Amino acid sequence: MKENIVLLDGGMGQELRKRSQRPVTPLWSAQVMLDEPELVVAAHRDYIAAGARVIKLNNYSATPQRLARDGDPEMFATLHAAALKAAHQARDESGRKEVRIAGCLPPLVASYHPDSVPDEATCQRDYRRLVEQQAAGVDVFLCETMSLVREALAATQAAVESRFPVWVAFSVDDGDGSRLRSGEPLAAAARAVVAAGAEAVLVNCSVPEAVTTAMGELSGLGVPFGGYANGFTSVAPLQPGGTVDKLTSRQDLAPATYAEIALGWIEQGATLVGGCCEVGPAHIAALAQCLEGEGYALVSCCRPDNLKV
Repeated sequence: MKENIVLLDGGMGQELRKRSQRPVTPLWSAQVMLDEPELVVAAHRDYIAAGARVIKLNNYSATPQRLARDGDPEMFATLHAAALKAAHQARDESGRKEVRIAGCLPPLVASYHPDSVPDEATCQRDYRRLVEQQAAGVDVFLCETMSLVREALAATQAAVESRFPVWVAFSVDDGDGSRLRSGEPLAAAARAVVAAGAEAVLVNCSVPEAVTTAMGELSGLGVPFGGYANGFTSVAPLQPGGTVDKLTSRQDLAPATYAEIALGWIEQGATLVGGCCEVGPAHIAALAQCLEGEGYALVSCCRPDNLKV
């Protein structure tokens, strides 16, 4: 019997950057939501059409810390409301009611920089704020791009309090997929968030090769696991408050190539796959076609009792 596969969408920030004609800003995708909300709806809709069964809210850069540094803190509630509206509009327009909307709990200050994570009390307070803003319109919470165990635990605990399913995605060292960007072992980090209530563990926003290594670290957890890689050559040039024009995309990750790599994760036991930065609707469409061609059914839920067909 083939396992059912939860197919997530791909990256939003880089996809919106490609679609927008406006200059890139440190607020990334949130700025596009303010200036050109129709692009956000269209991107969500294109991912659904490509086969995604789970779409992520476009609120990745709308944290209290990032808004204080790069924008206007008073826009916090407005941006989250806009993200919810865009996701629901896209799902409604697609006619695919089975598609689930994942709330996003991102790094509060910056991606890939564990040294920028605030103290525990601040993390707890602000992740609860994020959960409160999103809870009325999501089906699951996804704590993503977590680079430090303490950060991941704070996000997980805040999300678990909502009583929604919680998935946690770690970002790992691109040269060693067995460790977080903080240097902490991925396997231990995964066990910690599972003990805190996470129902699934993933690895995201790391190079595909590191995600492949990470799958072996997650295979013995006893919970669903998976990955969604980025398509950057390196994330090292991006500093807190910087803009994504500092990064370059790989030229060797065509949609079919990415699909074959992700199929390898599934052969290692993964049941949740998708894409992160620089992985767009064409990649998700190729992945969906590949999976269905191999006899996998695409679903929107990763409960253990829903993984076999």
